Amino acid sequence: MTTTPAPAATKSPAPPPRSVLLDPAFLRLWAGTTASGLATWALPFVLGLAVLHRDLGAAGLGLVLAARTAGFLAAVTVGGVLADRHSRRAVVLWSALAAAAAAPLLAAGLGRSLVLMTFAAALAGAGQGACRPAFQALTAETVEPARRQQANAAMTMAVRGSTLAGPTLTALLAAFLDVRTLLFGIGALWLVAALAPGKGGVVATAAEASPGTDAAASQAASGTAAAAPEKASGTPAPDAVSPSAAAAGSVAVPSPRTGFRAEFLDGIREARRHPWFLAGLAALVAVIALGYSATSVALPLISRDRYDTEWVLAAAMTAYTVGALVGALVIARLRPRSQGWAAFAGLGAYGVAPLSLMLPVHPAVIVAAYAVAGVGIELFNVPWFTATQREVAPDKLARVSSLDFLVSYGLAPVGLALIAPAIGRFGVTPVLAMCAAACFLVPAAAALVPTARHFARTAPVEERAG
Repeated sequence: MTTTPAPAATKSPAPPPRSVLLDPAFLRLWAGTTASGLATWALPFVLGLAVLHRDLGAAGLGLVLAARTAGFLAAVTVGGVLADRHSRRAVVLWSALAAAAAAPLLAAGLGRSLVLMTFAAALAGAGQGACRPAFQALTAETVEPARRQQANAAMTMAVRGSTLAGPTLTALLAAFLDVRTLLFGIGALWLVAALAPGKGGVVATAAEASPGTDAAASQAASGTAAAAPEKASGTPAPDAVSPSAAAAGSVAVPSPRTGFRAEFLDGIREARRHPWFLAGLAALVAVIALGYSATSVALPLISRDRYDTEWVLAAAMTAYTVGALVGALVIARLRPRSQGWAAFAGLGAYGVAPLSLMLPVHPAVIVAAYAVAGVGIELFNVPWFTATQREVAPDKLARVSSLDFLVSYGLAPVGLALIAPAIGRFGVTPVLAMCAAACFLVPAAAALVPTARHFARTAPVEERAG
């Protein structure tokens, strides 16, 4: 007598991951990032109001803003090392508190002591710089890998929204409040940035293992997806398994006795392990130091001389920010098969901005070009941040991220200082043509670097249907 074997039970499809916007821990982190973004973008506008009210001179404004930039650049690398050595949450707390403490010092020095204002601006910049890589690493600790691209898109939307809302809200409040009160308001925003984020939980999943890691290491890394508390030593437990650490079954935690210089150089060595990351930094240098700097100098001149109106300047900058918001919305859902190539194509799209300024076109063409550039920049940024959080060893993530921010923020003033004399020497059109060519060609060359196609050392494994 034969028996009919029971049919094998079919596996039900895995439920889609819950939206990151429903995660209270991420929402707290997002609120802190948004508050820091509003405070960052509101400060130059408030100091500009101080110039209008004759509480601060134009030369003093330049000195104060330069001090803030110097403080940022000096602290961003220090913050990266500290965020890898200690709790990322603690670094966010103390750096944001430092920026909050700078606000009353700025108010006290306003109209009385330029030296005090310069010191306070440097302190504010240092707080801003130190918290940037810590926020980046804390995102990786708070959000599991499957939802990080959506989380990074939400973060960049907060930053872009701040560029629109910060000056606008400040202008509205300026009708009712004086400059000193507005400075105290900026300090309050930094307090929110310090206190809102919670402790980052560590998520260990098989998906966290880098592409190409062998199956045994991936299975050992998967275990459970439960969040683990930070270690008593203050060093966060790793939230990812790097390719080298996966085979060993553990992630090396840097010794607290290691010197600062040695730990920073260790972060540089980690960055060099990823050719796609170095290629991305080179492409960012071209777009920021050449493309962005050239358009920042040329757009006001062209708006004034060619079109005889300030409307083109305001509309183009607004279109860029709105385009970036649209790009973040798109990339929150979009998953290109070759995400590295798609990201470099988005970065290269910034070249349409200087290209549009070269020709006597209708102003609407310039506005549309800036909107395209804004969309493209976020099609690069979000996968770039997500890949960094996925591929870089967790105990070196903040240091590698600090290199990214150092290039992004540090080279913009250098480009501005060089582009203006170049325009005076060669003219606007040749300089714009050179910068547009660099924006197109350098990202294209970066896309040819090994590992650049997927922003990973090996191609990702295709997920099974169902």
